[in-house]
Amino acid sequence: MKTTTFDVLGVMSGTSLDGIDLAYVQFEQQKTWRYKLLQCITVPYPKFWQGQLSHLPEKPLEALQKLDVAYTAYLGEVIAQFCLKHQLPPSVFISSHGHTALHQPAEGVTYQLGNLKSLATATGRTVVCDFRTQDVALGGQGAPLVPVGDKLLFSTYAACLNLGGFANVSINTSKGIKAFDIAAVNTVLNSFAQQLGQPYDDGGTIAKSGQNIPELSEALQAISFYHKPPPKSLGVEWVQATLAPLFNQFSTAAVPDVLHTYTQHIAAVIGDTLPRSGAVLVTGGGAFNSYLMHCIQQHTTTEIVVPSKELISFKEAVVFAFLGVLQRLEIPNCLAEVTGAEQDHVSGKIFFPSK
Repeated sequence: MKTTTFDVLGVMSGTSLDGIDLAYVQFEQQKTWRYKLLQCITVPYPKFWQGQLSHLPEKPLEALQKLDVAYTAYLGEVIAQFCLKHQLPPSVFISSHGHTALHQPAEGVTYQLGNLKSLATATGRTVVCDFRTQDVALGGQGAPLVPVGDKLLFSTYAACLNLGGFANVSINTSKGIKAFDIAAVNTVLNSFAQQLGQPYDDGGTIAKSGQNIPELSEALQAISFYHKPPPKSLGVEWVQATLAPLFNQFSTAAVPDVLHTYTQHIAAVIGDTLPRSGAVLVTGGGAFNSYLMHCIQQHTTTEIVVPSKELISFKEAVVFAFLGVLQRLEIPNCLAEVTGAEQDHVSGKIFFPSK
């Protein structure tokens, strides 16, 4: 059988604001899909962009659109430097998630920065981007988008768990794939660690040193989102509307105690979500949080598989590269069974550089 290959640069920026993930990937299509991660790097955000991206839901649309132009130019510079350094052939195209500014699917709104046509001009390459908008227009959540990659690239696992700004999971079932957001993870953990002058809770050592706050634990368990059936997704707006007022009630509590309580809480919620057997592939920055991983394992009988550091950090960028391949082949890359859209569909806009 003839082998078809695609070389793609996947680009991802998550809500935890770690930086821009770039993954140069080669995909092969025979009877099944295979991938090879050729080059990858995370480019940390400078303080200016960390500041600009940390309060996006509070900005009016006009300000977001203005910021979008500047962010797209910055993203183009980062991508162009990567392509030059690694001498990527002109045939390599870019498949980019962008950075989520607004995500309110119930109101029919989702907006990612960095999805402008100027990205193609800045990089001199074909760009596939803006994967969420069409799904929301079709009545879907616009998330999660990774499950199609989990289904076609990581099908040997019973489930794939991502621990990024938010935790999300894809579970293989006899009836198909079930996928949804579970809880806020690094968006919350990082914010409390930063109150102690740390960018994040390295290994979960701060959380491990704390004590449980029973009243906070009880209040967290009562959050209605956890009991809502999928499809469902989360955004920074949910953290601000639901979690922030709750944490404010415990503003005098010691930060290690809050981190301990919240880590224990999300571990229980995640553990209860996972299948009872098989292996679960865990990726995303939270996989480096050894205390969180220990707590999750206490709440599940499933085998937890932590892969290489590269796959932990760049799996989402790999999958977004794959979404671009599917878009160009006109193969559905948004699954109605996980987003709740009217139908499976081919999502993503394609831009070509100006001549």
